[in-house]
Amino acid sequence: MRSLYLAVVAMGCVANWAHADVNDGSWEVRIRALQVSPLTETHGADLRNLDQLSVHHATVPEIDLSYYYTPTWAVELIAGTSRHAVDLGGKKLGNVAVLPPTLTAQYHFLPGNPYVQPYVGAGLNYTRFYASNLGPGMTTTQNSFGLAFQAGIDIPLLSYGYFNLDVKKITNDGLEVKDAGSVVTHLHINPVIWGVGYGYRF
Repeated sequence: MRSLYLAVVAMGCVANWAHADVNDGSWEVRIRALQVSPLTETHGADLRNLDQLSVHHATVPEIDLSYYYTPTWAVELIAGTSRHAVDLGGKKLGNVAVLPPTLTAQYHFLPGNPYVQPYVGAGLNYTRFYASNLGPGMTTTQNSFGLAFQAGIDIPLLSYGYFNLDVKKITNDGLEVKDAGSVVTHLHINPVIWGVGYGYRF
């Protein structure tokens, strides 16, 4: 009987821990794996078929930090970088790296729900293009600002833990592609970013 009693007490403690208030804490750190899927457009291309530029997808890690100033309202800042292969007419031209820190304000629909907590968000994006290599004489410049739109779901796991699914759409002014210092086209990437990860509240 004593063993049974101790087993019941232990199970009760585990159940209590597993169903602890996952909404305690104003801060949350997430680690995600991202699929960055560019939606490529070019404008002002010249006669060298630069309107056929395309940018490949990339899978990268990402870390973000959120602050909940009410149970339903939060702000999120993401930090990550990706490097993309660039094709011209189906042939490899080079690479471009993208650093897009993004700040969004989020509304969480079901705070405290033990099963699923959806949210939407919107905010600003700053995109820095760097370490580009698009062939002899070709350079890229331009860091740009744009908008970000977001939707996602947090699924409580254990105390303070969340499984997260997230999607973002980012728009920006793109980058200038130059040849011998002259602008020959503007390349817009405007990615859709799919994310899956784990969050911890504290």
